[in-house]
Amino acid sequence: MASLKLVCLALVVGLVAVAPLASSSVNCPQVQSYVAPCLVYLRLGGTIPQGCCSGIRSLNGAAKTTPDRQAACRCLQAAAGNMRGLKPGLVSALPGKCGINIPYKISPATDCSRVR
Repeated sequence: MASLKLVCLALVVGLVAVAPLASSSVNCPQVQSYVAPCLVYLRLGGTIPQGCCSGIRSLNGAAKTTPDRQAACRCLQAAAGNMRGLKPGLVSALPGKCGINIPYKISPATDCSRVR
């Protein structure tokens, strides 16, 4: 139930954040749906759910252009900022653990405007 509330909150935040991202084909609700299967792992660790890596792969495939990657970065930061208990080390290591190479570090400190 708490996870559902967090996902709903993240979706609301995403809807607010998507307005300035009109030049991107990636939107926050889409990004959040890709990473939703990862939430339990990102809080507790353990085994990465298969749906999580599939979602990360799908997100990486959807974010093909610089505006798409910047939008995804902003969406991830907005969602993460509203979720308690995420472990930063697990978050930043997730793409590599799923065998996905992304061109920037997933971190609240990442300047999304510099993502290419």
